[in-house]
Amino acid sequence: MSRRPRGLSPEEKELWSRVAASARAMRPGKVRPDEAEAKPKPRKPHPTPLDFRIGETARPLSVAHDLVPALEERLAAQPLRMDRRTHQQMLRGKLKPEARIDLHGMTLAEAHPELIRFILNAQAAGKRMVLVITGKGKMRDDPGPIPQRMGVLRHQLPTWLTQPPLGAVVMQIAPAHLKHGGGGAFYVYLRRF
Repeated sequence: MSRRPRGLSPEEKELWSRVAASARAMRPGKVRPDEAEAKPKPRKPHPTPLDFRIGETARPLSVAHDLVPALEERLAAQPLRMDRRTHQQMLRGKLKPEARIDLHGMTLAEAHPELIRFILNAQAAGKRMVLVITGKGKMRDDPGPIPQRMGVLRHQLPTWLTQPPLGAVVMQIAPAHLKHGGGGAFYVYLRRF
């Protein structure tokens, strides 16, 4: 069983301070531990967002604050639900799409029902792979505080294809090969019914 160290009594503290005052430092440049504890360190004031002067320009952001992963990363991270060899052939552009739809120039309200009709008709006709062309999108002047992604249809398409009624029909979504449209098109591999 270990003993707890007892503290110094007031007489012992006073005696020790007299002994310590009469002692000569071996290294005069070093600070004694009791002196270091006695002096509190000065604290820097916390910066606030309002620390600016009128006419001062804003500092550029060092890091982009894009919290959503890129569309290609999201599609690559999805689980493989089809034959691996067929998937590799599809990504290399070796498989020819059996049907295609071009959504260029459509709004979200126009493109969504057209996509649903096209995918359901393609599956009813027994087609396995279709090509959906969305385009890459236009670069717009975006003066607002909330950034908008380039290519609204392009970014909305995977969401539409995974939600009902198309979620039960679509097996795999992948970016199209360059000869079928590249970044502005997608392969959609359909389930057999």
